[in-house]
Amino acid sequence: MSQPGFLQRLKFHFFNIYPPYFGAGIKVKALNKERTLFSTTMKLTPFNKNYVGTQFGGSLYSMCDPFYMLILMEHLGPGYLVWDKAATIRFIKPGEGTVRAEFYIPKEKIQEIKEETDRKRKMDVTFTAQIVDVKTGKLVAEVDKVIYVRKKLKE
Repeated sequence: MSQPGFLQRLKFHFFNIYPPYFGAGIKVKALNKERTLFSTTMKLTPFNKNYVGTQFGGSLYSMCDPFYMLILMEHLGPGYLVWDKAATIRFIKPGEGTVRAEFYIPKEKIQEIKEETDRKRKMDVTFTAQIVDVKTGKLVAEVDKVIYVRKKLKE
């Protein structure tokens, strides 16, 4: 296998042993070939259960934290600075079992972000992820992520 493929797999598997994810039981389940979609799951365990026996809100947020930023970093490349700027989580119902979230940015949207950043030099873009109960399909929480994108200055 080529070196880029090996490095890509290594980065992907790193998430599942990354201590904050491992401890909370968060699993990165999928990364598509285009590297535009991540999928995560989290089972309810004694390590991510809150005082009332449901998913701890910090763990729900954590399972959504870096993925929109990573997708943009991968596609925009080293000529752009990509950073998480802000986030908001809205809890809809208690997470009482396994939950899932997907993070997807279509290539067309990535191209729009690149073109707008090239014109304006910097921009904020907002994405929304939904956390759903795997068993019922019901919405548990929504997370808005504001991502800052800036074209790097030539040195």
